[in-house]
Amino acid sequence: MDHNTIAILMFSTMLLMMITGQRVFGAIGFVAVIAALALWGPGGTDMGFSAVMKLMKWTPLLTLPMFVFMGYVMSESRLAEDLYRMFHVWFGPLPGGLAIGTILLMVMISVMNGLSVAGMAIGATIALPELVRRGYDRLMISGVIQAGSSLGILIPPSVVLVLFSLIARQPVSNLWLAGAVPGMLMAALFVLYIVIRCKLNPALAPPMPAEERALISWPERFRLLRAGLLPVFIFVAMMVPFLNGWASLTEASVIGALASVAAALVKGRFTRAVFETATRQTLMITVMFMMIITAALSFGAVFDGLGAGRAINNFFLNSLGLAPWQVLVLMQASFLVMGMFLDDTAMLVIVAPVYVSLAKSLGFDLVWYGVLYTITCQIAYLTPPFGYNLFLMKAMAPPEFTLPVIYRSVFPFVLVMILTLVLVMVFPELALWLPREVLGR
Repeated sequence: MDHNTIAILMFSTMLLMMITGQRVFGAIGFVAVIAALALWGPGGTDMGFSAVMKLMKWTPLLTLPMFVFMGYVMSESRLAEDLYRMFHVWFGPLPGGLAIGTILLMVMISVMNGLSVAGMAIGATIALPELVRRGYDRLMISGVIQAGSSLGILIPPSVVLVLFSLIARQPVSNLWLAGAVPGMLMAALFVLYIVIRCKLNPALAPPMPAEERALISWPERFRLLRAGLLPVFIFVAMMVPFLNGWASLTEASVIGALASVAAALVKGRFTRAVFETATRQTLMITVMFMMIITAALSFGAVFDGLGAGRAINNFFLNSLGLAPWQVLVLMQASFLVMGMFLDDTAMLVIVAPVYVSLAKSLGFDLVWYGVLYTITCQIAYLTPPFGYNLFLMKAMAPPEFTLPVIYRSVFPFVLVMILTLVLVMVFPELALWLPREVLGR
């Protein structure tokens, strides 16, 4: 059988297994093992072993449990509730004010956690009940929480960008800074959409009643502003030593985790139950990521051993004769399609090595390309049928939030994300300006 046919068969088999509901790491790992044994016999087992050893040497992965732990400490110690109360008081009087406050809450959570999982957990447990109680439209509630939580993988400290840095061999500091402006731009566009939509149809998001606003004194409002200082404290405590070279990436993540614990201790909320829940959730998510990455590395080794990467490069550049920008658009489109079926980590480890080398050969900046990839991951989180956030929302939301409601709710926010992707593609300086200004690159 031709090597290209084998590669296509591997990829289609893996997608078929995922469509039938198999676990991501099981589908990827099974195809990798069977293909390795069929192609190279008993010696093919070395590929899986090499993948495990490579994973153990990726010290930046130690940041993963630290960032997850930070997010769960914030959630379980109710520090996020203080933030939401602040946004509730200050933005509640506006049409769509609580929806705007939810987006801003997610931005704050994103600077303390590099994943969307913690944002979804906080949004579903804190923001969702309040939005329902205030009479917000279900489509608006579902879309805002899902879209806002996805900001965690673009705004630093993003775990997805850490993983991309390992694949592309690019400095994490550059990638984090490159994701900051596009992340804030996307959040601003979310807010703009909410404002316009609620101006056109105020019934979607009624403002806080005047009699309730009158009960909140101005000293109380200013006191609540202090809640917004905690994320700033944690972010500065973590990023300043890292960007100045005083601490490595791993050390900076530990500083961030300790800063979140210190904040919870100051508030008197770091209990044994908080520590136990945060630790359990951190272990579960970390192990899940490690298993997926190990399986994906094994799959990638077999895929690359077949010469599939070179075949794809040759197909785009020689067979089709496409211009560099046409190739870039096709790569992003393929990521969006794959994101409907694959986990972002699986996509990164399986496909990104091929696309990174292709982007490099076309002369594109890999830091900029990393931001484009991460935005497509955000879109993939929200696109049916297998968007990650869609199922998290279904699992956490009340029964009245049915799958049709959840699917329909994300459509306008996906369009906003695509607009952000196009803007960053057309204006690369949106991603490259900040790393150059801060790091002199």
